[in-house]
Amino acid sequence: MTEGHPAFVANNGRIGFGIDDYLRFAPEAGRPVRLLWVAARREHTHLAVGAGVDEQELYAEQLGEPTVRRFRRVLEGHRLDPDDYLFVPVHPWQWTNKIAVTFAPDVARRDLVLLGEGEDDHRPQQSIRTFFNASRPDRHYVKTALAIQNMGFLRGLSPAYMAATPAINDWVARTVAGDPTLRACGFGVLRELASVGYTGDAFHRGGGPSPYRKMIAALWRESPVTRVGEGERLVTMASLLHRDRDGGALATAMVKASPLTAEEWVRTYLRAYLRPLVHCLLAYDLAFMPHGENLVLVVRDHVPVRVFMKDIGEEVAVMGDLPLPPEVERIRGDFPDDVKALAVHTDVFDGFLRHLAAVLAEDGVLADTEFWAVVREVVLEHEADHPHLAETAARYDLCRPEFRHSCLNRLQLRNTLQMVDLADQAQSLIFAGTLRNPIAGPQR
Repeated sequence: MTEGHPAFVANNGRIGFGIDDYLRFAPEAGRPVRLLWVAARREHTHLAVGAGVDEQELYAEQLGEPTVRRFRRVLEGHRLDPDDYLFVPVHPWQWTNKIAVTFAPDVARRDLVLLGEGEDDHRPQQSIRTFFNASRPDRHYVKTALAIQNMGFLRGLSPAYMAATPAINDWVARTVAGDPTLRACGFGVLRELASVGYTGDAFHRGGGPSPYRKMIAALWRESPVTRVGEGERLVTMASLLHRDRDGGALATAMVKASPLTAEEWVRTYLRAYLRPLVHCLLAYDLAFMPHGENLVLVVRDHVPVRVFMKDIGEEVAVMGDLPLPPEVERIRGDFPDDVKALAVHTDVFDGFLRHLAAVLAEDGVLADTEFWAVVREVVLEHEADHPHLAETAARYDLCRPEFRHSCLNRLQLRNTLQMVDLADQAQSLIFAGTLRNPIAGPQR
């Protein structure tokens, strides 16, 4: 796949990479990458872990005992106590272009010590700074700081911001697992189980915001590989929009290879994808960022039957007064009802489904009107199954005639380094007019 986010004009920048970096590290190059590891002095480094995660077990399970022993010997060779350090995975580009240069004083003080490569081959994912373990698929994804500009952001990771990430993921995972509707849909989240970040540098001591405070950090996200059954396989939802060099669409091929009609295929997919998102919004005022790259589909007989949501810590939001643990409170936002509904209208209908509808319509698989009729049926089916949420459903009115047009490209053009303020996302939005709601009124 070579496509970026379908709604953005400038969707695949990688500003900072040269051509050699692109050929080595871009996901579409398909080349394995060995991550570098740095020892960061413990007193200047914060490790946060989720429920059931232990520091020593984390490193032993994700690196292997021989690699842990090798790293400890490197520190001992410098006459340093390994227990005074935490291990931080680092993107090779980040070490060469940022850490070894900009953080040279920290390296000279031995607050940061290069340990060498890990043993496993990793593959960069679409988000470019997240890696899948190709040698040991059961091991966690690793998300690293990467100081290139891509999709309107400098792809750093904030140690301070990520300190609450495991706790947020634990709360979301408990909420999802405890809901009967979400369980029936097979809806799951891939927990970000641990985060680590170094703060001993001059940029943290100097005060004030700086992108250089986001240069040395990482997190671990659980792999979905251990959660699929026999006959199931995994695929990113973004692939449903992919056309190959001959113009063939993966979604079309999947529909034709499945035992279902096109309408049945779409309905099954939407019950796995859209129904849980509608339920989370109406039952909990809980919104995700459900674009293609953030969803992993579980496919059986070429049909998406359930989904895993990822990128929880940075992009989940509670938009109401649902009680939250103190350490999770940062995800609460204040949004008017019509903006809350955009969690479905903009992020799902406008941001993804309209592109999938176009693929299927262009290939003669399912007409546009028939596609949106199925979408409407899935939304109304959820409403009929949950009469206790009728008041909330009426307020948000997902079948309203039109909804506000949230302009994603204007966000990117306004600020090419930070599209939204994570501390106040509602005030960051830019609107221009309205869009016709494709599920408004009878479709047949």
